Amino acid sequence: MTNFPLRLPVATIGLCLMWPLAAHAAETSPPTRTPIKHLVVIYQENVSFDHYFGTYPKAANLAGEPKFHPLADTPRVDTLATADLLRHNPNTILANGRDASLPFRLDRTQAATADQNHGYTAEQRAYDHGRSDLFPRYTGRGLPGGVGAFGTRGEVMGYFDGNTVTAMWRYAQRFAMSDATYTDTYGPSTPGALEVVSGQTNGLQIKTTTQKPSTLHAASPYVGDGQGGWTMINDIDPADDVCSTPNNQVRMTGPNIGDLLNKHGITWGGFMGGFNLSLHNPDGSTGCQRQTLSPTVSQIVADYIPHHNWFQYYASTSNPTHARPSSTASIGHSMRPDNGQPDPANHEYDLQDFFAATKAGNLPAVSFVKMPAWQDAHAGYSDPLDEQKGVVELVNFIQTRPEWRDTAIFIAYDDSDGWYDHAFVPPRHGSADSEVDQLDGPGHCGTASRPQGVGGAEVNGRCGPGTRIPLLVLSPWARTNYVSHTFLTQSSIPRFIEDNWLQGERLGKGSFDADANSLEDLFDFSRKPRLDPLFLDAGTGTVKSQP
Repeated sequence: MTNFPLRLPVATIGLCLMWPLAAHAAETSPPTRTPIKHLVVIYQENVSFDHYFGTYPKAANLAGEPKFHPLADTPRVDTLATADLLRHNPNTILANGRDASLPFRLDRTQAATADQNHGYTAEQRAYDHGRSDLFPRYTGRGLPGGVGAFGTRGEVMGYFDGNTVTAMWRYAQRFAMSDATYTDTYGPSTPGALEVVSGQTNGLQIKTTTQKPSTLHAASPYVGDGQGGWTMINDIDPADDVCSTPNNQVRMTGPNIGDLLNKHGITWGGFMGGFNLSLHNPDGSTGCQRQTLSPTVSQIVADYIPHHNWFQYYASTSNPTHARPSSTASIGHSMRPDNGQPDPANHEYDLQDFFAATKAGNLPAVSFVKMPAWQDAHAGYSDPLDEQKGVVELVNFIQTRPEWRDTAIFIAYDDSDGWYDHAFVPPRHGSADSEVDQLDGPGHCGTASRPQGVGGAEVNGRCGPGTRIPLLVLSPWARTNYVSHTFLTQSSIPRFIEDNWLQGERLGKGSFDADANSLEDLFDFSRKPRLDPLFLDAGTGTVKSQP
């Protein structure tokens, strides 16, 4: 393994003052394959690539909106505009009925949208043999009383531009972005949460549920895998989490990336908004009912959503009672620093613990971060403006830290929410359940062989890749104004962790990490890091000089 030297330029007095702390961190951190010593995965909800970047880098720049003007050398991106799908689009066919629609721009006043249908089967039917022409019919939902297509199932064709998702477009200009990242399988949040930490949705065990297995006409969270077991295909809460729905819980039996990090003694944590049940929000809410009023969607939203919590599904990495860490110094560690006993938090923390640990100089090597629900971008209860506030504040904070010099931030998403995206990739992992698989007609999703499950045999319910989603890489080591066209999936993230910290050890048990492509072309480790920060305004996404 090659350990890159970290001979970095010090450009400002402020950076000079941070240098001793950063140098100390480099001396005590575990060896890595690249200069990246800290990874922060900001894992957001329910956005397709075209929904946020459909006309990138060209924004409408209408009056009263934050302006966006791209750099002259912005590379070509696979978008609705470059594919000539804004004026000529297959979703105008008669099969979509009155909901047939061309793609249309959503402005800042339309930031609060409906949650689209993003079930495993619904998404396959929308892609319709790869023609991508039945989104209004199968994944579209609209807001009652909305204007034009915004009020019909044609709303699924809506997209934002750089006047609304301004921060994301700014990050893409300064850092690096992929236009070829996909979900590992079709389906909603929970499968996406599992893929990014385990590359695996097979091996589900039912603890308590009132639902029957999924069928074409009645979607449920799981489907028979054809080997006498179960595969996760839709949302359901983790077993034993005190905030989970009592009669609708499952657990997963395969390994996850936290298990490998523990094996190698690498610090890590899962940080979720609302996880600390002892805190009180300004409105007095506490426990599992901690909630926040979203000013954009005008709803009071629960901060913590159990079925988004990656590591709660696995007995080895769960913290079902939401026990607190023994101290700030123990965050990221398996053992308490004072007595060597297992830390009660078991690597599962509140989002506020991320800020506390980082301020104390205890940023874990690997951090998975989930915003409180009102800021996680999930249509129906969140939105891009509230998301921008949370993400920008976090990114601004990280850039003020000495660890920034060897940090990478991945802004990634768990699923597409069913929002239209034109890019289709034929499944590399087939599935042939008689009802839930419908991509190539009844009972078929792709012609490839079925992937292995946790037991080593080929299983159903893992058809993919699914839908295209955004992926941005923010780092002093990221390429500048760069767009990667390398095919990536959610499992490329655990693969990066494995390659960087774990000498390439893989999860096994049928995990997609073994076949995932590397995302290292989004970095340039041959040059000196670009240390000047990019501080954005959390409200507008525009550039400002101070955090």
